[in-house]
Amino acid sequence: MIKHHILVFLLLPFLIYSQNNSGEIHGDFNLSLQSYKDDASINAHGADEVILNNSYFNLIYTKGKFTAGLRYESYLNALADYDPEFKGNGIPYRFANYQLNELEITAGNFYEQFGSGLILRSYEEKGLGIDNAMDGIRLKYTPFSGVSLKTFIGKSRTYFTYADGIIRGLDGEVNINDFLSLENKIRFILGGSFVSRYQQRTNPQFKLPQNVSAYACRLNVIKGGWNYYGEYAYKINDPKNSLQENEMNYANGNACANSITYSKKGFGINAEMHRTDNMTFKSDRDKDGKAYLINYIPTLSKQHAYTLLALNPCATQTDGEYGVQFDIYYKINKGSFFGGKYGTKLNFNYSKINSLNNGPSFLNDNYEHTPIFISSKNEELYFKDINIEIDRKINKLIKINAILANQTYNKDVLEGHTQGDFGVINSTIAVLEISYKIKERHSIRIELQELLAEQLEHAEENEEGSWSMALVEYTISPHWFFAFQDMYNWGNEDVEKQLHYLNFNCGFIKGANRFSIGYGKKREGIFCVGGVCKLVPSSNGFSLNISSSF
Repeated sequence: MIKHHILVFLLLPFLIYSQNNSGEIHGDFNLSLQSYKDDASINAHGADEVILNNSYFNLIYTKGKFTAGLRYESYLNALADYDPEFKGNGIPYRFANYQLNELEITAGNFYEQFGSGLILRSYEEKGLGIDNAMDGIRLKYTPFSGVSLKTFIGKSRTYFTYADGIIRGLDGEVNINDFLSLENKIRFILGGSFVSRYQQRTNPQFKLPQNVSAYACRLNVIKGGWNYYGEYAYKINDPKNSLQENEMNYANGNACANSITYSKKGFGINAEMHRTDNMTFKSDRDKDGKAYLINYIPTLSKQHAYTLLALNPCATQTDGEYGVQFDIYYKINKGSFFGGKYGTKLNFNYSKINSLNNGPSFLNDNYEHTPIFISSKNEELYFKDINIEIDRKINKLIKINAILANQTYNKDVLEGHTQGDFGVINSTIAVLEISYKIKERHSIRIELQELLAEQLEHAEENEEGSWSMALVEYTISPHWFFAFQDMYNWGNEDVEKQLHYLNFNCGFIKGANRFSIGYGKKREGIFCVGGVCKLVPSSNGFSLNISSSF
């Protein structure tokens, strides 16, 4: 941590000088406190220190083409849904950036993504406890109009330290129309990426490559309301333990992603497909956990905001899956019978994720796999979601949003359980949200949700079964809000676990400052963002959150 403190002293002159100069200082602060107490009814465990804490403070100085910043973080100790390695205080994020003509230079920490992230995505997601920022040097260069180049070398952050692997990357993108000064209604954008990890060989039993490389190419075609994006990635063998003792999987990896969209006023359609096989890419070959991942395979399922719709989310299986998704958006014109006075919005969504034909490559004796780009009867279903949403404003005071969905969830695969522990769950879910403006600055929002679950396959463990949820939120704009929520697990096979999970929250907002306090119970479950998931333990206690920006 000494080098971090040295950097702080190097940045202080800039920050002090900026007070009497044209430079600007911006930042934000967040504090999250949570108390934990024992609750045997939901298997919740108290914390020895009673209250756990996550907090951070960002400070950024900008003057002209120069930018410098740092982030102080504190985990004393980290909230229970964070990895225990988040522990202590420090400045794990600090950087300086300068742009000189067409060249941009960054020293220190930075986030980067090549293409859609199939071979590289360095990013931060506070909700998941992910921060794999790179620490090193990055260059961006625009030599000609329509041409952009990026290269970097560094190490990936893991908690308050850095992984052993040295990561190197190069990315180039060419906008053909701009580069050739073409006046064409069809626009073409080509891109290519290269990423490698160097890690010293330490395993005395197996001959492991010290350099592991991955390559990707991409194409984006745009014409009017049409947009096509396709990317293919390939990773050379990155040995890891197989299912057999004293064996290593030396299979290569590959992934492809395709999407096509069309949109015009009042109508839009989106179709996506991806396939991934043995594409786990880590900053340290010998470590497990999401903190060590340096690539990203986005999920092909809708990211639901409502509680019961997101109760069983889809986790991307980077070692092998095939997925498709279709989205259709349509707005019925106002003034028509179905559109009403203000118009009605419709959204239909379908997604399905399977195993690869005969499973991922690392399950086969010869470590070979033939790509199959269509579904077959040999594939195991991981996840399926069919849902339709209707959003309509009734009048100036009332607005409703209704969703009906059917989901199939392979809990054993998606949560990493032993085959047969929980089996496959099928759920029918209905959601109704009503917003009502009581008077000027006063409004109330009500959510009613129902989940009817059916276990499709025999399982050894008792299942939670069906749920009901109700939420009432009262807002006094622009400062106050109050919310009460009850989740009731009335369908649990164990009568003693047919419990109510009650939660109350209230908050005050003034300008850029936000204060909220809450109390309640939370169930144990999986929380996902974009297909990356973590296990959230059950808890019972108070919470406090304070955030501010300037």
